[in-house]
Parts: sequence; C-alpha cells; structure tokens
Amino acid sequence: MIKQLQGERVYLRHDLPEDVEVHLRAMTDPEMRKLTGTKPLFTRASVEEWLTRRASDPTRVSMAICLQETDELIGELELLEIDHINRNAYIRIALNGDAHLGKGYGTEAMRLLLDYGFGTLGLHRVELNVFSYNARAQKSYAKLGFQSEGVQRQALYYDHEWHDSIIMGVLEHEFRAAMGK
Repeated sequence: MIKQLQGERVYLRHDLPEDVEVHLRAMTDPEMRKLTGTKPLFTRASVEEWLTRRASDPTRVSMAICLQETDELIGELELLEIDHINRNAYIRIALNGDAHLGKGYGTEAMRLLLDYGFGTLGLHRVELNVFSYNARAQKSYAKLGFQSEGVQRQALYYDHEWHDSIIMGVLEHEFRAAMGK
C-alpha cells in the first residue's frame, strides 16, 4: 500500500478495491448522511461505480483517509472541479462514524490535501460548503484558514427541515498563515 500524503496521525492514499464495504457502511450511517447532506440510497454496485468514476476523473484528486497506527480507513476527501486556468477547486471530506469525529483527524487530512493542492497543483483558492448545523466542521475549517464568504439560505432540505449552507473559502496565503508558514 502506498501512502501518498503522510501526516503525523493520518495518511492519504488512493482507494483500494477492498474499500468498498467501508465506504458503503459510511454511506448508510445516519449521522454521516446528515453531516454530508447525503440523500441517495447506495448499493454495493453503486459504491463500486462511484469509486471507479472518481478515480478516473481528471478534474479531481480523491483520497482515502487512514490512521498511521493501524492503517484503518476512517474517511475520504477530495479536491473537486479543479480549474487549472483560474487555479481554484472545491474540497469535501467525510469521516466514517462518531468514533473518528472530534479528534483532529479531519483537520489533519484536510491540511495534507490543501498543502498538496496549493504546493503541488499550484492552486490559489479552495472553497467548500458546510451546513449550518455542523459547528464542529466549521471550527475545523477555520483552523485551516477558511473564512465564511456567504450563506445559501435554506439550501438543504433534510429531516423535514430547511438548513443553510455556508460557503467558506481559503486563499493560499491564508492557509500558509494559519499553518504558521
């Protein structure tokens, strides 16, 4: 197994065929579905198709998040819609299960992929959307230099309620300053 990007507690690697079951369990977990605003229902075949599609898309960098200590797959993240002309992209992350939340794994994984995006791909700006009820994620993104850029009012209908989607963005120099570089 190749560890493409390594941090202290997590590393990022490309998906493996055996990752399908872990991703399927995560995509059916009620809390993870809510945090990511996921509505479709998934089958093993649809997850296999999704993994194949994301691996072959030249406008994205898709990575599995694994623990250094145990090699356990704990989530996934991607740079999407990479625009090399305007040097910007969209980023998304999902951690699997409550056991991995609130421990800094997501922040570390995002730091690794942002450093790759800004340093290797030459990006200038990265943005994301986070739902108003996900305060933990908002705090994590702020640690990485993301700033709130706007609110899409009532953009998500989930569990019989409307929720705002907050647009956050970070420029390379803001990320570097947040990382003390």
